[in-house]
Amino acid sequence: MPSQNMLPKGQRRRTVKHEYRAQRTLAQEREAALRASGEVDEDAPVQSYDTAEFSSPSLPTSPFAFTPGLVTTGPSGGKHPQEEQSPRRYPAPYVFPDDAPEIQVLDDLEAQDGVRSFTADSAASGMRLDAYLAKALPDISRARVVLLIEKGQVTVDDKPGKGKQKLKGGELVEIEGEPRPEPLHAEPEDIPLDIVYEDDDLAVVNKAAGMMVHAGAGDSERNRGTLVNALLFHMGKSLSQVSGDLRPGIVHRLDKQTSGLIVVAKNDSTHRKLSEMFSERRMRKVYVALVHGWIKPASGPQDSGTIQLPISRDLVRRIRMTTRRPGGRSAVSHWSVLEKIDGPYGKFTVVEVRIETGRTHQIRVHMQAIGHPVVGDFLYGAPHRINPIGGPQAVEEGFELDRNFLHAAELEFAHPRTGEKLALHAELPEELVQVLERVRGAS
Repeated sequence: MPSQNMLPKGQRRRTVKHEYRAQRTLAQEREAALRASGEVDEDAPVQSYDTAEFSSPSLPTSPFAFTPGLVTTGPSGGKHPQEEQSPRRYPAPYVFPDDAPEIQVLDDLEAQDGVRSFTADSAASGMRLDAYLAKALPDISRARVVLLIEKGQVTVDDKPGKGKQKLKGGELVEIEGEPRPEPLHAEPEDIPLDIVYEDDDLAVVNKAAGMMVHAGAGDSERNRGTLVNALLFHMGKSLSQVSGDLRPGIVHRLDKQTSGLIVVAKNDSTHRKLSEMFSERRMRKVYVALVHGWIKPASGPQDSGTIQLPISRDLVRRIRMTTRRPGGRSAVSHWSVLEKIDGPYGKFTVVEVRIETGRTHQIRVHMQAIGHPVVGDFLYGAPHRINPIGGPQAVEEGFELDRNFLHAAELEFAHPRTGEKLALHAELPEELVQVLERVRGAS
């Protein structure tokens, strides 16, 4: 039967219902006439074809093949009668051979006068220099290879190498210096520390905002001015080594822009016991934070509540954490209101937060999740500048806070060796006290 798709292009919006009905009526009338004349055998089997015979020229053509405006097929099998066989618009996709030659791994490169020389493998023909070195030296990361090339430590036939240059095989490649970076070790630095408690087993330090706890692996540029550098200067080699050479004595961490109490282990036994106390939630940690707006509990008149939202890494901004992804790690934060402020800069809440777990950015993420970001926490939605609610005509001027208003104020635990209860406290830093006075409207 005819259909719109069988019409020439440009006419396919025209209806074919009347043609369909006319052809159906003719077919029914022919079948009725044949039955009346006895030419149709009612008991004859229905004619069928093998699928392999569908392309055979012996099959009868469609009764509508030569009907004007009803085109069934063109020269190449299409539906347009003037269609001609044409070549493929796009070539077939290229299939890379599986039997590509393997790159020979350079296991033992001996240096002569600080330079390691070797001949590029013939299998490297057509490869980029950085890709070839990453395969020939599997113990070196691709990032390290790129760094060596950018610093001019790699030459090809006595010319400075470029990462994207294509090799032909057989070139003389030279690497100046040690291709494998030496493991980083924290170095002592004379940095003042506010030590709240110290004995032969542990120490508790009131860390200032802006100080990193330790440098990251491979981060030699920022391996200065950290808490670890200061600890090594003040306590020498007595710190525990459970966390490695970059983090001696570090049992837990605070964010760079968060101030407050942090406990440090001086020996491996104390380190392991403190770690167990953290994991088993036998360490009481209390923070003080200033957040935007007035926090309202989910239910009840009390000014306290619990946030129990799992935390995971943000897939878009990897430096952030989020509560909006399924499958995160459990996190529990208990909050209680210390003060509600309604001053010239709007509404704020001073909250005390006790955390049961120690997830990355836990308090900051949880406060943002309930719509009350920590003041100064630009990463999680707090404004960069705090302006008075009166606008530009207000008497007060806006101000900025270059750190988070988050302070680890209390730390309470049993001494891992003696069992003695330690309850330590650190007052708010002066810069946070000044912010509080300003938002309260104090003169």
